[in-house]
Amino acid sequence: MTLAPQDMVCFSLYSAVHALQQAYRPHLEKLGLTYPQFLVMSALWAAEEPPTVGLLSRQLQLESSTLTPLLKRLEGMGLVSRRRDEKDERQVRISLTEQGAAMEARTAHIAGCISEQSGMSVDELLALRDQVSRLRDNLRGA
Repeated sequence: MTLAPQDMVCFSLYSAVHALQQAYRPHLEKLGLTYPQFLVMSALWAAEEPPTVGLLSRQLQLESSTLTPLLKRLEGMGLVSRRRDEKDERQVRISLTEQGAAMEARTAHIAGCISEQSGMSVDELLALRDQVSRLRDNLRGA
């Protein structure tokens, strides 16, 4: 028996991701960022030191061919800089510029707005994140 889309886990996840991105859009438009660019910036704000492109690619689960244009665009916006690693010329490190670092404060409200809009408690959202991450990891055979 074939399930209707609304009865499929995959459709629920797909439509929830779409709704989540739509919820982020007005906040990010004010900053001039797309959702993927926001994810890159969030990873950089959370980093203790400038990550390599390879590390950032793994953290965000993006192919280099997808990440590189995002980084070039962010660099063109003056938010990040790319430079060769001093110890290993093969590696490129991504650093926040002053403008990129300052933008973090302008995003502090977004998580709270999205949480409130979701109608779910912080604990519920964290549990959902953990369950979805587990599903992803299991499907990838991690």
